Amino acid sequence: MSYRSVDVDGLNVFYRESGPQDGPIVLLLHGFPSAGHMFRDLIPLLADRYRVIAPDLPGFGQSDMPSRDEFDYTFDNVARVIDRFTEVLELQRFALYVFDYGAPTGFRLAAAHPERIAAIISQNGNAYEEGLSDGWAPIRAYWEDRCEANREALRAFLAPETTLWQYTHGTADPASVSPDGYSLDNHYLARPGADEVQLDLFGDYKTNVELYPDFQKYFRQHSPAFLAVWGRNDPFFLPAGAEAFTRDNPKAEVQLLDTGHFALETHADEIAEAIREFLGKVEF
Repeated sequence: MSYRSVDVDGLNVFYRESGPQDGPIVLLLHGFPSAGHMFRDLIPLLADRYRVIAPDLPGFGQSDMPSRDEFDYTFDNVARVIDRFTEVLELQRFALYVFDYGAPTGFRLAAAHPERIAAIISQNGNAYEEGLSDGWAPIRAYWEDRCEANREALRAFLAPETTLWQYTHGTADPASVSPDGYSLDNHYLARPGADEVQLDLFGDYKTNVELYPDFQKYFRQHSPAFLAVWGRNDPFFLPAGAEAFTRDNPKAEVQLLDTGHFALETHADEIAEAIREFLGKVEF
């Protein structure tokens, strides 16, 4: 494993990389409130065959978190930075693994540059209204009314106990979830200013839902090789969101696992096996 940073138009983007330099590329995009460390178990299971790259999104992990005066924390801007990241690293064609926030980020890249996308693996990364659970109600309320009270109500999502709950809810045995991931996530969430960055992104998530029809059009028009491997007990993104991919892309494969949102914490081996079998049929 190598740990590097690269300048992306003045923004320092940190990333993990492993595997042969000439191997087929798999780009891993993490979600809230995590960073590339969420792939710590998966990367070694793929790196014998694939060049695996996991950047930290801007504002997350070890990547720069510029002030809100310097950087507008929207998903359009996050995707723009990751798009440029792929260009700076000269990643001309790759498979995407998208999770949570990584999904609207990666789907923006795919829709803008379909020729670059060899395949997509979505692990609890949503693109359909039916995939959104009732757990989104407080965030939806903020979309409808950007009052301070609605913004303040979302701070509960940033609490350490909420992060722990996200990791353990829906797992067969919470004791099987390592504290490493959620402890590091809570460390990053506790940085000065990180709370306001995350609240901005909660508010902007509405733009992702508004883009769902565009993402779905991309799936219909380009029919990318697609694997949805999903923790069926996710409290935020429902299994119906995984099944919905087959409506616009009949070739999409769907596998549901008996775990929660952070499925890699409990099922990294199973997910890696599914990915290897899936990517073995893909033309890079």
